[in-house]
Amino acid sequence: MASAPAVTALKPIPRVPGLPLIGNLLSLTGDPVRFFVACYRKFGPACEIKVLNQRYVLLGGVEAANLLGSRVGKDCLRSRQFWEGLLTEYGASRALVSEDGESHKELRDIMRRGYSRESIRGRYGEFVRILDEVYARDWKPGARVPVVQAMQYMAVGTLGPFLTGATPVEYIRDIRIAILYILNVLVTRQRPRFFLWAPEYRRARARVVELGHTMIAAASERVGTVKDEDKNLIDDIMAAHVRDPKVLPTNDLIVAVTGPYVAGLDTVANTTAVTIYMVLKHPEVRARIEQEVDALFDAGPVDEDELMNRLPAINGAIMESMRLYPIAVAQIRTVVQDFEFQGYPIRKGDMLYVSAVVPHFMDEYFPDAAKFDIDRYQKPRAEHMQPGAYSPYGRGPHTCLGKSLAEVQLALSMARLFYKYDLELDPPDYVLKTKTAPTPGPAMDFKVRVKGLRH
Repeated sequence: MASAPAVTALKPIPRVPGLPLIGNLLSLTGDPVRFFVACYRKFGPACEIKVLNQRYVLLGGVEAANLLGSRVGKDCLRSRQFWEGLLTEYGASRALVSEDGESHKELRDIMRRGYSRESIRGRYGEFVRILDEVYARDWKPGARVPVVQAMQYMAVGTLGPFLTGATPVEYIRDIRIAILYILNVLVTRQRPRFFLWAPEYRRARARVVELGHTMIAAASERVGTVKDEDKNLIDDIMAAHVRDPKVLPTNDLIVAVTGPYVAGLDTVANTTAVTIYMVLKHPEVRARIEQEVDALFDAGPVDEDELMNRLPAINGAIMESMRLYPIAVAQIRTVVQDFEFQGYPIRKGDMLYVSAVVPHFMDEYFPDAAKFDIDRYQKPRAEHMQPGAYSPYGRGPHTCLGKSLAEVQLALSMARLFYKYDLELDPPDYVLKTKTAPTPGPAMDFKVRVKGLRH
């Protein structure tokens, strides 16, 4: 392991004022990213916060984003302590989110192909057909559609056939409840552990385990019968398990095979829901998108190699929605080796919140940052290309493994929705409300009305 620079700085890390006992908990649970931005503006790239009397060091800005991808970040920061509770809860020894270094790379290599854009290569037409079937469930003319719930159904309905071979829509509520408790109690520790005895969580946990066993049984029957080019993510996981049970032991399989739904359910649903809101709130953007998607789908089968180039307005709207409403507001790490960060001493044993999305809200990187501007990402502006400025998928070794697949899923799902349906906010003057649990995103009561069909 490369040695980190010696800690020579004398500057004390400034403390953020908080309330007795709970410290800064209310700010974290209320609007965490705005809190992180305010801390950065007032205190700089490093400050000390408290949550339920536990000390954390908050790192923010491009400085924090660049740290995550640096050699110092890789050598000195670890994820496992914050995910240990999840592993214990599900009887696992390790998971993709909990590991660093070679252990993380080993798991990432096993799952890389299954989470990649290549997993749906040659199947974009099938993806569009599945989208039409999924949308037909909720998006009927005259319907008032609860957007987040409908997008959760879309996420599972489209991820399932390609990543796992299963579409477990009946488990959506259980997955969400499990995510909520895991993040709040076991990872961010914003709730005490006795919350895990709540009956709704115990039922949800049992259902997620049931789903995992069902998926494992189905995948076990396919081992040795599926061509390499036809394998999905779960096939790759099971093949690695059979090849070397020490690499992926039986106890680790539940977390591994349900991972796509745990990782993708809220992230995809929240991002697409925000995009729908922002597009409907900006008629000029909507007009550009409708013109763009009409040209795409009226031309016949989707050209896979040209898809992203043909959807600059759609992609701009998605990227801008992810900038203004990021999912990964902070990465939580433990320090295993002293190092210096921007003149501040970061000590072994420190627990960190590392917020790489702070620059999303800074005019220095995104001029008029509060404005929804879908042209920021086109040349010559390309504001997102500034080092450390744009981090919607996280930063460093734990950057979202499914990023390239998510880009296609998001683009096609939004393109097809605006191609098929004439939508309006319900009510038309609705102003988006947000939630923070289990992940940041639109409130569950956000609705749109389907005025009719466009095609």
